[in-house]
Amino acid sequence: MKVNNATSTIDAEADLASMDTDGFTLSWTTNDAVATEILYLAFGTPAALPTGRGRQTAFTTADDALAVGSDATPFILVYPWTDSGFGTKFTDPATLPTGLGLGVAFTTTDDAIAVAHVTTPFVSVYPWSTSGFGTKFTNPATLPAGNGGGVAFTTASDAIAVAHTTTPFVSVYPWSGSGFGTKFTNPATLPAGNGRAPAFTTADNAIAVAHDTTPFVSVYPWSGSGFGTKFTNPATLPAAQGLGAAFAKFDDALAIAHDTTPFVTAYPWSTSGFGTKFTNPATLPTGQGRQPIFSH
Repeated sequence: MKVNNATSTIDAEADLASMDTDGFTLSWTTNDAVATEILYLAFGTPAALPTGRGRQTAFTTADDALAVGSDATPFILVYPWTDSGFGTKFTDPATLPTGLGLGVAFTTTDDAIAVAHVTTPFVSVYPWSTSGFGTKFTNPATLPAGNGGGVAFTTASDAIAVAHTTTPFVSVYPWSGSGFGTKFTNPATLPAGNGRAPAFTTADNAIAVAHDTTPFVSVYPWSGSGFGTKFTNPATLPAAQGLGAAFAKFDDALAIAHDTTPFVTAYPWSTSGFGTKFTNPATLPTGQGRQPIFSH
């Protein structure tokens, strides 16, 4: 689209007709017949594609790598990332996750990558560097009780949470450069159904779990001692099964992606808990919500 800066009139407008080996072809709907230089940046698909459906993605804090959980072996794929797009896929880890990769997360310090997956041990964590995967960390002494649906590290990278099927539906462990510590005690009030995705606040003072079964999201105070007493449910619940959760960067909002229209529900958030649900977006997502993300 070419806009006249003086009048805001659209002087020229085109649709993309095709991508070609040496550029692209435009189909003009409005054309002022004036030669104009077009500057563009095109991102392509990676040379080595995931071999199955992509389940969840995560960037490193440094934005120099992009990880994709997949439902086909190797179940986790990581690519270098730059302003030019995908680089050559990193070599797969020597010990692969044992099943479908449903959730993926890097530590804030970008020195480890975790994959929540189907099949025991349900979570696999690897050292990470700009060279790629290191040797898989030893499994936690107490495994998550069922298929891992999502995983998250605290901002301080001192704890790792796994949302999973089967009670208690969420398991949290201390985390360090040595790997897993002894599992924290379960919350006194468990999530009401299969855990799909956990999320910590930026301040590491609360943890949310999106889950099956009403109320579809459960949030707890969090500290170095573990879970606090569950916050009161929001006055207006998400409409169905919670499939993803995310806090805003400044911890002033919480979004839940879910299974039924409006497919995403967001609330004000504070240390007192949920505020009154925000109005739904004017244009709703067109299907099942999976992974909400706030801009940072």
